[in-house]
Amino acid sequence: MQTVFHLIEDDAEKRETALTIAENLTQDDSVEVGEVAVVAQSHGIEPLTADGEGSDHVRSLLEAGVSFKACGNTLDLMDLDEADLVEGVEPVSSGAGELTRLQSEGYAYVRP
Repeated sequence: MQTVFHLIEDDAEKRETALTIAENLTQDDSVEVGEVAVVAQSHGIEPLTADGEGSDHVRSLLEAGVSFKACGNTLDLMDLDEADLVEGVEPVSSGAGELTRLQSEGYAYVRP
């Protein structure tokens, strides 16, 4: 099973909840979990920034094998570049495009 989480919330508590749900999925022995990805755009980009609120949780999930993708449109809008991101986060041209691509490859979509 492949799953993609959509991180877009402006609310820090909701972003943390989404990351926790992704983490819980990776630890759920009752499901055969394959790839887990998080696509962040808009204010959901905050924890993917090197000094952002929630960045430690992102680092921990990266170490656990979760992939993180940052919307390039959001990076441009917020005047951020790859150097501003947590090491290991992959910039993609657009969050919507990446979500569409992953879903077309069979990823289940979750937006907590």
